[in-house]
Amino acid sequence: MKLYDCAVAPNPRRARMFIAEKGIEIPKVEVDILGGENLKPEYLAINPRGLLPLLELDDGTRFDEVMAICRYLEELYPSPCLLGRTPVERAQVESLQRKMEFDGMIAGSEVFRNQHPQFANRSIPGGGGVEIEAIPALVQRGTQTLSRFFDALEAYLENSEFIAGDAFTMVDITAVCAVDFVGWVKISIPEGNARTKAWYEAVSARPSAKA
Repeated sequence: MKLYDCAVAPNPRRARMFIAEKGIEIPKVEVDILGGENLKPEYLAINPRGLLPLLELDDGTRFDEVMAICRYLEELYPSPCLLGRTPVERAQVESLQRKMEFDGMIAGSEVFRNQHPQFANRSIPGGGGVEIEAIPALVQRGTQTLSRFFDALEAYLENSEFIAGDAFTMVDITAVCAVDFVGWVKISIPEGNARTKAWYEAVSARPSAKA
C-alpha cells in the first residue's frame, strides 16, 4: 500500500491520524495541493478527481475518500477500534462523524477556499482540472455554520470524555482536524466552551495528532 498525501491539508491529516492510531506504517507520496500539483496531468492520471488523500493497494486498486480509506483499514486492523464496537456505536460514529465533517470540515473549507487567492478558480475540491470560481458570499455562510459546529461540540461533551462516548473514535479525529483547519482563517473555540477546550487539549496531546 501507499498513501498519496499532503502534509498541510486537513483531509489527508484525518487519514494520517487514523493510520497512526492503528499503529500502521504506510509509505507516503507527498502531493502539493496549495501549489496545484494535484491538478497536474501526472496526478490526475492517478486520480481524475484530483483529491487527496488516496490509498493505492499493491494490486493497483485506488480509493480517495477518507472514510473509504478508514473503513478498509478498520477491516484489516480492527484494533484499536475507531469506527464503533457494536452496531449501535457504529451507527453513532457514522452519524456524528458526518456532522463533524459537514459542520466543521466543509464549513471551514467554504470559508478558506472562497477567500484564499490560490483557490479563486478551484473553490470546490474534487473538480479535477475544471475551474470552479470562488463565491465570496459563502464565507459568511461557512462562518455561521462553524458557530453551530462549536455549539454542538460543547453539547456532545457534556457527559462524556470523547464526542461519541467513552472511547476515542473517528469522530474525534475529524473534529480536531476541523478545529485546527479553521484556525487558518482565525476562527477558534469560543472562550466559554470549557468542555471543548479540555477535549481539544487532550486530543491534541495524542501522538497521532502530530502525524
